[in-house]
Amino acid sequence: MTPNGQLAVKRPADVPLDSLVRLVRSYEEQITGVSTCTRDDVLRETGLPGYEENSWCLTGPGDEVLAWAALTPRGDTIDASLTALPGRHGESAARTLLCLVLDRADELAAERGAPYRLSVGRVLRGDVAVPTVLVEAGFVRGASSGQYDIDLRQPVLPPLLPDDGTLRQAGPDDIETLHALHLRSMTKGPKTVDATAFGTALRRLWADDGVTLLLEIAGRPAGHVLAHASDGEGRILSVAVAPAFRGLGIGLALLTSALAELGARGAERALVTLDSGDLNDDEALGRVLSVQGARVLTRFHRSDA
Repeated sequence: MTPNGQLAVKRPADVPLDSLVRLVRSYEEQITGVSTCTRDDVLRETGLPGYEENSWCLTGPGDEVLAWAALTPRGDTIDASLTALPGRHGESAARTLLCLVLDRADELAAERGAPYRLSVGRVLRGDVAVPTVLVEAGFVRGASSGQYDIDLRQPVLPPLLPDDGTLRQAGPDDIETLHALHLRSMTKGPKTVDATAFGTALRRLWADDGVTLLLEIAGRPAGHVLAHASDGEGRILSVAVAPAFRGLGIGLALLTSALAELGARGAERALVTLDSGDLNDDEALGRVLSVQGARVLTRFHRSDA
């Protein structure tokens, strides 16, 4: 509670979903000048397993959300997010919710009987409040990823597949293969170790008419891409390339194939988030795609983990 007595911590289920959307869009716009978050993006976040008991909002008058935090256990790692509006109360809001994240992480570690590695991701470059609070709490900057806004009204070049490479839609019989690629990929982002949770997420994506492409070379799984489109907005959700097949242009082939599919489904733009493990040459994006904007997201991790 702040001195004016108007702020309260609530569960996200107790606040309007549109208020969460406005929070993230306002956060993005104040820091970068452009907002890209959609209602579907927030619905995917709030649909993660265990979300309700592992998420919090700091609200002001009218239940308007001023800060939002959530965490998801993934194997021996806890992946958390922390969003707070810049401004006079930004640091205090972030500090309040980070305390809840840390306390919940300790509870989960006690239940598990072993400590977790803890990271906080998706912090926009240019944010001042959240990084300050994380560093105070013993976090250090880790890997960064690029987020690109792609104009799909421009034709996407056809994918250049390696020799003996084939691309196909993946289905339920491929879940085990897709999960193995996901775990073996060199991406620095969080990974879903639990096979059941991974399969559940895939089935939810398919039920929502998502895109799942599997690239094979001489019959061997080499990479996959997951994507989704809704109301003219596309999202590349993940790209995974097996280490043995890196350097062959597979990441770019998967990406362009998925973007073409999103365009065919009516998306006029797509948001793509990639780290250094997704593409062998991320500058290739600007040469083959119509990139309208780019920004940097940073992941922080506890220095004692």
